[in-house]
Amino acid sequence: MADSAAAERRIQIPATAPEVGQTDAVAAAAAPEKWLNYFVRFLALVERAGNALGTLAFAWATIVLLGGYPSVLKKDFGIATAIIFLEGTRTFTRENRLDQDYRLFFRTTGAFRPLGWNGLIVVVYFSIGMLSTLAWNVHQGKGEVTARRLFAIMLLLFAAGQFLYAVAPIGPRLRLLKCNRLRRPISLFSPVVAILLLAPSLFMKKSSGMAMWISYVMLVVIVLLVTISRLQFPIIIHRVQCALGRKHVFWCQFILNSCMLAAIVMSVLLTDKSDRSGMIGIVISAFFIVSFGNLQIPAAVVRVLLATLSLKPQGYDGHESATNLVRSLNIFYGMVLGQGMLYIVAGILEVFSFIPRKCLVHRGGFTGQWGVESVKLYYEDAFAKCMEGGVFLSKSISLSNFAMDYLNSDSSKNQLYGIRMMHIFLQSDPTREQLLKKLNISAQTMARLISMLDLTSRNDHPTIRLYAAKVIVELAKSLRVVTVPGVMQIISTLLDADDKPKRGHPLLDEDDDRVNTVERQETGQDAAGYQEQTQETLGDTDKLLQTQNRSTHNNNQNFIFRCWQKISEYWSIPKEQPLTDHDLLPALGMSIIYSLADCDQNNCVQINRVTDLIPKIIGFTSFRSSIVNSKAHQKVLVMSSLKVLQGLTSIEGEIGITLRYKISKHPFLLRNLAEILGDSNNTQESRKLVAGILRNLAIDRDTRQEIGHKQVLITRLIKAFLSSSGPSSSNVDCLLPKVAGQALAMLAAENVHNCLVMLKEPQFINELKNMILVHDHKCIYVAASLLRNLCLHAQPQLTESDLKELSQTLREVLERIMDAEGAELEIFIGLSSQICKVIPEEFTQELEHGQIKRRFVKRLVDALNANMKPTAHCPGIRRVILEQSIYMMECNSHYANCFNEYEMMDALFMVVETSSSAENYMVFLGDTGFMECNTPLLALVDRAKELMGVSRCKASIVTTKNNCE
Repeated sequence: MADSAAAERRIQIPATAPEVGQTDAVAAAAAPEKWLNYFVRFLALVERAGNALGTLAFAWATIVLLGGYPSVLKKDFGIATAIIFLEGTRTFTRENRLDQDYRLFFRTTGAFRPLGWNGLIVVVYFSIGMLSTLAWNVHQGKGEVTARRLFAIMLLLFAAGQFLYAVAPIGPRLRLLKCNRLRRPISLFSPVVAILLLAPSLFMKKSSGMAMWISYVMLVVIVLLVTISRLQFPIIIHRVQCALGRKHVFWCQFILNSCMLAAIVMSVLLTDKSDRSGMIGIVISAFFIVSFGNLQIPAAVVRVLLATLSLKPQGYDGHESATNLVRSLNIFYGMVLGQGMLYIVAGILEVFSFIPRKCLVHRGGFTGQWGVESVKLYYEDAFAKCMEGGVFLSKSISLSNFAMDYLNSDSSKNQLYGIRMMHIFLQSDPTREQLLKKLNISAQTMARLISMLDLTSRNDHPTIRLYAAKVIVELAKSLRVVTVPGVMQIISTLLDADDKPKRGHPLLDEDDDRVNTVERQETGQDAAGYQEQTQETLGDTDKLLQTQNRSTHNNNQNFIFRCWQKISEYWSIPKEQPLTDHDLLPALGMSIIYSLADCDQNNCVQINRVTDLIPKIIGFTSFRSSIVNSKAHQKVLVMSSLKVLQGLTSIEGEIGITLRYKISKHPFLLRNLAEILGDSNNTQESRKLVAGILRNLAIDRDTRQEIGHKQVLITRLIKAFLSSSGPSSSNVDCLLPKVAGQALAMLAAENVHNCLVMLKEPQFINELKNMILVHDHKCIYVAASLLRNLCLHAQPQLTESDLKELSQTLREVLERIMDAEGAELEIFIGLSSQICKVIPEEFTQELEHGQIKRRFVKRLVDALNANMKPTAHCPGIRRVILEQSIYMMECNSHYANCFNEYEMMDALFMVVETSSSAENYMVFLGDTGFMECNTPLLALVDRAKELMGVSRCKASIVTTKNNCE
């Protein structure tokens, strides 16, 4: 994707200014890596100071000592030369761009390492080797081991430690063995070989008793059994799991470690009493040597020893330049001593780096073993930047920059670390805002992130695509795709993740059966592979190094227990939440589309341009997948598709009309929606979404008619609408009847057929009446609108009982009109006008007997005057007031006098002057009107004027007649 196109991507970042008292807390939350950065800078400062002293010592020795006194130096010549070569080696490896070379030889990070399983194996081999050497010397009568031979063994020990750590199966260490086939056998059979090598020492040790042999045999048997259990054969794995349970890996490792420790103890016990203390000291030294990760600490110890032994030069008293020479040597050895001590201090400090790293794991929201590894990688990267660019370099050292750098790398492993870290940062508001600001100015990162959604090859890591989709879901809430070509097409590919092969029609398909069979087999294999990868991802949780906390029910917990609980909680790794059913790629793709459509209407234009996107979304409203084989996955995909369709059908403007038309023309949409409404196993939320989709689609006249022809939809909507009786357990249970009623009200508007279908429902009018009388705030306005439409379009089909039910609502409706405002007032006046038209006698009687005639007329005139500026919220309020006034005056001409008395004529003239084309529509979605009325507003004004003019004429004739009399 071109950078120019990617640069047009914009991210809206909400301006959330924190309060003054919360500034520090927000800043700390936005930068959880702050304390680790402080530690890294201090550690780098110590090492850089040692490097500076080393460079000065190197220059001093080459220029001053070897350059000025080469013939005068005695033993110090050899020492200075050795130090120069040591420093030159360090400088060469440090300046070498191959980081692994520098890490192997001289670097503070990694100078010490945990002993671990491989280190324990090395100590076992060393102990057995030393025991064999001692036993062989005694057997041959050669006496004690010489210092030279001991030194050679120490070197072999260090080389073996580096080799075994290099072939370890995990960790960012130097790989000496690239072949996994050789690495696993070494790791698998090295314990067995170590135990077997102990046998010759037992044979040569004549004092070995029966107890020692029994212990050795038991040790061999246990190690052999555990080694066999580690072989990757199904029958062995099954039996081991049955014997040791799910934690068989932990128990095998524990048993092997115990056996290796027992072998070390046995090697010490087999040593003669005179040599046993030395053997113990050698074993302890072996533990320390194996724990060295590189040459940094040994070289530092050599520097300190050489500088300490030579700090006071001897043998230069009679020389003419002895004073300057001794001072020069003292300066040189002082710098070397300082360098070595600084390196040792830095190495010791690095051992405690686990404290700030563990703190970052908890504060940064990292979970699982991958989180620990991510923090470790960031720690090493931050240290490398401080060593290369400067200790006080702060702007480029941050977790967000680190995640973005790893995301832009070419390594799939690094990309996975980067994308998962970005997903963690987007879960917290402070880190989310910081990351969004950096993504807003990084077109390269955004382009790489979006391109990860198109990783469909078998060689690509499926988890990268999954987490890229999860990150885009978060970013889509504030992302505006303006003119970026291909973005929506890439997002559309997420919905292809579970496509099954299309079956061709026998009259249209040109391919032969052989080709079809091959294609279906390949597609089935791809689907099966994707399912397997998804299941592995969903079920793959890192092995957690957790400390189990046992809680007690005693109220008097002591202080020690609470402290231990806090420590164990801090030390444990936060448990990683496994992926859920909502993390299916199609579901994530539809979440992205929903967020994009909700963020900016211009995104809807891009959505509409993808030709097959909407059919894909509608396809998920039914269970058709060949790989999603669980009901939970089916429900997630159905809910995701319904949510997207509900959002797309509620879009305003011209693009909304286009999207609703394209959605409504899908041949299987209404069938799928009817199935969801009729399935009792579906959740209330899914049924509410279906009702919302039907409500939005019913705005269009043709779609309204098409929905009405599928009468089962109206029947099931009525059932959902009438289910509002009884207590509601949740907000969704409360909203379902309301949304279903809104859909029915839209379907009944300007449609006689749909109203007749609704009247076929038994006791429907009675249920609507009860909703009004019991003050059901959830559905009272919907019920009033439905009654109005039924009276307007199905009056001939209303029975005597229906009219009776209708008359019982009149008093409540009139009382509501006195207090309601806005759209609610429009709905109730519309209902009262239709009641007046259908049962005029009951309406007149209610006004007269209730003695509210004059108050009601005044309310209508006041409402007409108060709504001289029509709005999209209630565009038809003046229309229904005029209709109510006309029906009243047609019912009884005496009402005209009341309207004249309250200056209705002046209000009518104002209506003519302020009339608008917006009042010709019943509903507005944004600035677009729908459901155009048949009768113009000005025609209603003329009719009202006519009725009031006749009343005035009659009143003047009566007045003239009375005057004549």
